[in-house]
Amino acid sequence: MSFRDFIKKYQQLDFQQTFQDITPQRVETAIYKDNPNFRDFLAMLSPAAENYLEEMAQKANQLTTNFFGKAIVLYAPIYVSDHCDNNCLYCAFKVDNQFQRTTLSLEEVEQEAQAISHTGLRHILLLTGESKPHAPLDYIEKCIDILKKYFSSIAIEIYPLTAKEYKQLIDNEVDGLTIYQEVYDEDIYQQVHKSGPKRDYDFRLLAPERSLQMGMRRVNIGALFGLGPWRQEAFFTGLHAWYLLNHYPEAEISISFPRLRPFADETLEYYRVADKNLVQMIVATRIFLHSVGINISTRESPDLRENLLPLGVTRMSAGAKTAVGSYSGVENSESQFHTADERSVVEIKGMLINNGYQPVLKDWELI
Repeated sequence: MSFRDFIKKYQQLDFQQTFQDITPQRVETAIYKDNPNFRDFLAMLSPAAENYLEEMAQKANQLTTNFFGKAIVLYAPIYVSDHCDNNCLYCAFKVDNQFQRTTLSLEEVEQEAQAISHTGLRHILLLTGESKPHAPLDYIEKCIDILKKYFSSIAIEIYPLTAKEYKQLIDNEVDGLTIYQEVYDEDIYQQVHKSGPKRDYDFRLLAPERSLQMGMRRVNIGALFGLGPWRQEAFFTGLHAWYLLNHYPEAEISISFPRLRPFADETLEYYRVADKNLVQMIVATRIFLHSVGINISTRESPDLRENLLPLGVTRMSAGAKTAVGSYSGVENSESQFHTADERSVVEIKGMLINNGYQPVLKDWELI
C-alpha cells in the first residue's frame, strides 16, 4: 500500500467540523500522551490548541533535546538552473514569467561550489527549476561529480524522478532528497499548477517513496503553507512523514515548513499563515513525531528563526542565496523567492552558539 492509498480515508474528513468539535480537554489529553495518534495530532492543530501553545512548546523542546540534543545541522542551497516547464502560480520560476533564464556551465558550478565550501559548510542542496530538457539527468550527475569534491553530503531538490533515476543518483553518492508536495488538497493542487509535468499529483506525491525504495538515506518533505488551509495541510504533511518513518525506518525523514513569500508580479490569492500558526504547526508536529527532523529556511526572518530554535528545529540553511550563480558573482537571473534572513554562515553560527546550540557543518560522509 502506497501513501496514496493510505491517505484516501483521511481526505474524506470534514476538517472544518472536526477541528470545531475539538475541546480544550481533548487538547490536554493529546499533549501529554507518550505516543500521540492521528486524532491527537488533529487536536494539537485545532483552534482549541491555540491556548496551549506554551505547554506544547515546553513538551516540544523536551522531546527535541532528548532525541537530537542541542545540535543544528547547517547547509546551503546551490541553484544551478532556473528554467522551468511548469506554470505554478506561486513561483517566480514559472514558465510564463519572462526573464533571462540561466543554466550554469560546469565551470560556473565549480566556482559556486568553491565559494560555498569556503564558508566551512559541508552539506549542500542542489536545486534546479523543473525542466528536464534544460537540466537533464546527465547534467545533474556532472554537477554532483563537482560537488563531491567539496561537500560530504549532497541532497537534490529537482523535478521528480523515476525509481531507476533515483537509483542512478544514489549510486553517484547523492544521499538526500527534498521534494515538496506544495499542497495536499488535490483541487487546490490543480488550480495552482496550471500546466506542465507538475500537474501530475500522484507522480509527485510518491516520489519520496520511490527514492527510499532505492536506498535514499534521508528525505525532506513539506507543503508550501498558504496555498491551502494550514491546519489541514499540516495534518497531511505530518501524516506523510509518519508513513515514511514507519515504512522506511532506516532512513532520516524531515519536514520543512516554508510559507509563501512574495515574488515579482505576484497575483495569487492565498491563505494567511501567521507566526503563531507556524509555531503551532511545528510544536504539534514535534509532539506527534518525536524523531522527525524539522527544517527552517531563510524564508523566515532572523528573529523568528531564532525564536523557533527551542521548539523542534534540527536543520537550518545558512548564508543562503536563491538566484542562479549568486555565490560567485555570475548571477544574472531572478531569485525563486525573497530571503528574509540574509545572515552569513559566520553570523548564523554565532547566533546558535549564543543560544546554547552547537552548529554542525558536517555530520555525514560516505566511506
